[in-house]
Amino acid sequence: MKTGFRITLFWRVFISIWVAMVITALAGNVVTHTLQDRERAAIERQAGLRDVARQALAYRRDDDGGSMWRYLRSEGQRLDLHLRLIETDRDDKGLPQNIRERLETSGWYNLKPAVIPVEDDYQLVAWPRKGAEGWLDARIYRWLELAVAFVIITLACWWVARLVSRPLKHMESAARDIAAGQTDLRVSGRIASRQDEIGALATAFNEMTERLCYLLDRQKHLMRDISHDLRTPLTRQRVAIELASEGGIDDDLMASILRQNERLEAMTGQILTLYRVTEAGADIEREPVEPVTIVNRVLRDAADYAEHQRVDCKLVVSPDSRHIKVAGNEGLLQRAIDNILQNALDHTPPGKAVHLAVSNAGGWISLAIEDEGTGVPEENLGQLFEPFFRADKSRSGAGWGLGLAIARDIVTAHDGQIEAATAESGGLRVTLRLPLFVSG
Repeated sequence: MKTGFRITLFWRVFISIWVAMVITALAGNVVTHTLQDRERAAIERQAGLRDVARQALAYRRDDDGGSMWRYLRSEGQRLDLHLRLIETDRDDKGLPQNIRERLETSGWYNLKPAVIPVEDDYQLVAWPRKGAEGWLDARIYRWLELAVAFVIITLACWWVARLVSRPLKHMESAARDIAAGQTDLRVSGRIASRQDEIGALATAFNEMTERLCYLLDRQKHLMRDISHDLRTPLTRQRVAIELASEGGIDDDLMASILRQNERLEAMTGQILTLYRVTEAGADIEREPVEPVTIVNRVLRDAADYAEHQRVDCKLVVSPDSRHIKVAGNEGLLQRAIDNILQNALDHTPPGKAVHLAVSNAGGWISLAIEDEGTGVPEENLGQLFEPFFRADKSRSGAGWGLGLAIARDIVTAHDGQIEAATAESGGLRVTLRLPLFVSG
């Protein structure tokens, strides 16, 4: 159990966004006022501007307003500035309206002109001419502040999104890999050690995976141990039954005991096959094989049983599928197809037929096996490939619910697909697909 100070994900996201907003406001304020101060200082540093103010004041005191006005206009053109000499008591009636507003307000975007004190009674007001350098339009500051806010908030949102999505994506990837068979994978310790909800989720995920893997290993070992433990006494029992039958014991009774013994041996063999396929996974030995050849062999082997069941087997092979090859284990593929066919034969009434169709499309070869039995309810179709599942309410017959489970594991180990659906006739259609063999 992790101890120590813990900051929940809620507070991490909340504090991150709150800090981003504060930084945005402060940064916008600092940048705006810094540019304003630099702009105003640039005007005030104009060479000789204070001397110009003194000379204009001299003209004014000589009661020569026209000379002062012409002088300020001339110097203003030279310096690319508007120049006005006003009295300190804010006799600013000669100033333009927008300049008066700038002098009277301290608003965020209304930049004040440069004001240069000359003497106690007078001051020189200077601001750039239209289009001159040194004074930015107020809209520039507004856009600048929006740009700074956009950048900071974007970075904050990116950081928050990364904080949440990156570990979740890692856990999703780990979950997919574990589901694909890499049971030794876990969520990294760096994520599991986080002191928030994501860290707690990662820790719980790892604990859950450990427990599930332990249970799966126990299940596999149990299947293996039971199968091996059953096979030895069953073999000895069979030998004993055969010896006893030679001693004159009732033939019908011995035949019944022998059939049950064979049934138990077959079930044990199915369990062992399921175990071996599950253990091997995609590491099975492969070679180029022709599925049509395997299907024909399975049909030949099942001919006697089909005749005993009074069921016809009808095979249709598309012309472009006859010599198609897949990369696989011939023995395992034969077992998978035989299990599916056996299931169809067991659940097809006498006088009906089992239909097999082989086709080739889109880089896959498909084998569909369809019976004319009573079918399976839609809600049970997804469970048909689970070990020991039998849809007894709709289909009855011999078996332990292992045949289709083994077929599924074999097809999956060959990178294929298998699915069950209700046929148009009302029976069950099982379709398996295998990727075509591509030589290197």
